[in-house]
Amino acid sequence: MSNSLDGVRPRDPRRLLARRRDAQAQVNIVKVPESEDSEDGAVTTKQTAEVTLPREELDRIWSPEYLERLARTYWRFLSRVSLGILRVLYTEDAREVAVVTRPFVLLRFHKPQYEIGENFGTVTWPIEKGLLVQHRGRGKGFLRISVRRFPEKESGDTAVGEVSSEVANFYPTIAGRGKFARVGRALYRMTQFRIHIIVTNAFLRSLARLDLEESMVGALKAGAEEEREKEEAAGAV
Repeated sequence: MSNSLDGVRPRDPRRLLARRRDAQAQVNIVKVPESEDSEDGAVTTKQTAEVTLPREELDRIWSPEYLERLARTYWRFLSRVSLGILRVLYTEDAREVAVVTRPFVLLRFHKPQYEIGENFGTVTWPIEKGLLVQHRGRGKGFLRISVRRFPEKESGDTAVGEVSSEVANFYPTIAGRGKFARVGRALYRMTQFRIHIIVTNAFLRSLARLDLEESMVGALKAGAEEEREKEEAAGAV
């Protein structure tokens, strides 16, 4: 009897082998999902993955430009995993995650903020508002992707990095307030929270291919090229 009624298509072993061949890095989810609930209903959750890859490959992508491309890759993955139902809309000062299009904006973020150091980098999107955000939570939370490099763990031709995704101080609409809060929080954890964990873990694992999308804005790339031009001009003097 056919198993088509199960609603789950069996995985093709050839596709799995092809994905393994394409992988340029190894990704290991090193921490279970961390979540904290504050007394006023705010939620914070963080997931982390360890990435092992050739040192020359990490050297190649360890730049501000690739941090920006990593951010863009996150939005691309979100759209793909939702089969195009969720779309990321760009404006000059915001990023919006919408169901197909406006006005069904689930989350609206301010434009990203970047912080870059010698062995770390972060991109942070402050949460402005959206259908998934309680009114009292507007302008309070953020989504952050961080990368970190560990020179002390590098051995021979192999390097180790860390990528984490964090949502902090988020007030989910579904969690409710007052008498409904206890039931609402349980409902949030059974639905929206679990979906977020599954999608984020899948995104982290997808980084094994190091297939980073070109940035829609390219601000850090332009800045890096400008700095290189200044350095070349100074060296020519």
